Amino acid sequence: MKPAVAILLVLAAAPALAADPGDGARYRACLETASREPDVAIPEATKWLGAGGGVPARHCLALAYLAKRDYGPAVLTLEAAARAAEAAHDVHAPELWAQAGNAALAGNDAARALGYLTTALEGAARPEDKAEVLIDRARAQLELKHDPAARADLSEAIRIAPANPYAWLLRGTLARRDGDLKVAETDILEAARLAPSDPDVALESGNVAAAQGRLDLARRAWTAAAAAAPGSPAATAANAALAANPATP
Repeated sequence: MKPAVAILLVLAAAPALAADPGDGARYRACLETASREPDVAIPEATKWLGAGGGVPARHCLALAYLAKRDYGPAVLTLEAAARAAEAAHDVHAPELWAQAGNAALAGNDAARALGYLTTALEGAARPEDKAEVLIDRARAQLELKHDPAARADLSEAIRIAPANPYAWLLRGTLARRDGDLKVAETDILEAARLAPSDPDVALESGNVAAAQGRLDLARRAWTAAAAAAPGSPAATAANAALAANPATP
């Protein structure tokens, strides 16, 4: 499944966020420091922001907080960056709102994430960007127990970007939890076709097979999930499922 925090560190976008080429170089360097040494990047970005660094400085500061998993200040800083970008008619404002939404989700604030992602959706231009935001908003809806709204978002994501496997995966997972195993199987088969080596897809394939009583098939899928990404959450869940459903001698 899509990672809990889908923060887009697209260095190629740096010059567009920065006011001039010099700031663009500073922004790229700041992002690199934020990812490797966030404790160094935080004071540097704060100083840059105080000197008029604007949206690039705020963004770098937010990503440094995210690297430390300090979600509270990361969310507020991303919100401030998104508002500043919006006021400046910066085309990256929707992406910043989406990142704020993902940070809020990572910080277990689904209600705040829902608002940010709705704002991001209103400004997203490309179909693939809208689909990503819809998937993320569906995750927030699920956290808030708004299952019909989540299903609607996922169906719309599939309609506009049918090649995105995560929309199929999440809608299939929701269908399984609702007991609609026919839809679950159809959606997970499509997710597996689009992302055959994804451990989260393999995990859910096993879950759907188990719900259908097809435990041999489920164990094969869980074994594939565990092997695809050892140590990942998907592998941990797959190993737990294998332990709970051992093969009959």
